[in-house]
Amino acid sequence: MALSSGLRRAMGLAASWLAMSTSVAAMMLYHEELKAGVAMLLGMPERVERVALDAEASPVRRPAEAGNSVEVRAGEGGHFVAVAHINGRPVEVMVDTGASIVALSYSDAERAGVFVRDSDFTQRVQTANGFARIAPVLLDSVSIGDITLYDVRAAVSEPGRLKTSLLGMTFLSRLARTEIRNGVLVLEQ
Repeated sequence: MALSSGLRRAMGLAASWLAMSTSVAAMMLYHEELKAGVAMLLGMPERVERVALDAEASPVRRPAEAGNSVEVRAGEGGHFVAVAHINGRPVEVMVDTGASIVALSYSDAERAGVFVRDSDFTQRVQTANGFARIAPVLLDSVSIGDITLYDVRAAVSEPGRLKTSLLGMTFLSRLARTEIRNGVLVLEQ
């Protein structure tokens, strides 16, 4: 049975649209992995998005009289969000006393030079959004403002599971003081 040229053309267009839709859906589903893979192939560091790097835009203020304390103003919704340096690279983090560990999103971990394989996700944890697998890691350094800690226990979340990295208690518990005063978080080493 021979198909008319019009029907062949319609079927070809339908197949093209199906292939394009499938490709777009796959790119949306694996966005973080594709972005990290392309950056790694091109040897380019991944662009740090939404991270305020200049002192004026950053919510972190360093008091002039104290070199080892940092103040972070509360942002939208009362959360304390700041730029930390993980292994010397800038990463936006939310300070979270409810997080028992420093938790990095998959893309932030790669931005900080921490690369994990699927086989590294050896632990399951209960989160506010249900159960998740994590890869335990040891970070060389974590800095926020003038405070720097070395050999910080942390975890990397599976791709797409954690939107914002968390500065949890494996960092905060090693500080001399953590206090909230008038919408300002004070961290002191």
